[in-house]
Amino acid sequence: MARKRKSARSLLFPFTCLLLALAASVVLAAPRDMGGWGKDGAYNRLYHASELDKLKGTILRITEVVPMKGMSPGVAIIIKDRDGERVMVHVGPKWFLGDSIGLSRGDRVKVKGAWAEIDGKDVFMASKIKKGDYFELKVRLTKDGTPFWTMSPEQLARERASR
Repeated sequence: MARKRKSARSLLFPFTCLLLALAASVVLAAPRDMGGWGKDGAYNRLYHASELDKLKGTILRITEVVPMKGMSPGVAIIIKDRDGERVMVHVGPKWFLGDSIGLSRGDRVKVKGAWAEIDGKDVFMASKIKKGDYFELKVRLTKDGTPFWTMSPEQLARERASR
């Protein structure tokens, strides 16, 4: 009789481990809250890759923005373009970019992206920011505007490796 209990316990342990592994994979695969920055969200729908544009300018300030009501904070740069105009450039969510984006006040940059109107104001939604010949911050796919922060870790690794 003791032998049967031991056998049942020995079967229970691997079964329990399997259940825990399955539960963990479901939790990890669950969509995360992107704070309004999701691929199908209202903010991202404002980006139109077919209307890609370019800007050149000097960074006046790096700042935190909340692009639309209810969104989590994002990072933006304010640049002074060649015509002397100040342009608000949305870079991406702060939770994705972190505290340092590799740019500083006074840097001369080239920005690719698309214009959008948010709350009656024109903003430039960046896909790529270049500084000099060696620094590039890419936050969206140029071909279709897919934000890097919505990619799987595998997709993001492939994209970063292709540069």
